[in-house]
Amino acid sequence: MAAEPRLGTKLFYKIGEVSAITKLPSYVLRFWESEFSFLKPKKSRGNQRLYVQRDIETVLEIKRMLYEEGHTIAGVKRFWAKRSRIGNRPVKPRELAKRMRGNLEAILKILESYER
Repeated sequence: MAAEPRLGTKLFYKIGEVSAITKLPSYVLRFWESEFSFLKPKKSRGNQRLYVQRDIETVLEIKRMLYEEGHTIAGVKRFWAKRSRIGNRPVKPRELAKRMRGNLEAILKILESYER
């Protein structure tokens, strides 16, 4: 009996190995590639999908969000779009302070409504 592939032991993984690691059928992985633009494994000369560790971690994160947390595919797309926007641009201190002030004012209004 062959040993089950483990994450972190190789540089590239074929779709069958990723399927075994993530416990997802290959067709689900291919479907997710078509749905999520941020999940794009490289292709070999023979047109086989080659996943790197980051791709597998992304697959596991998508799986967790869909199956454990109950998000929809559209919800996962929105989450990743928001995550990439936030991660790609630094937040200016003045902008951050403005957001925090707005949040604190909203919290204050909520607290004041309970006092009445």
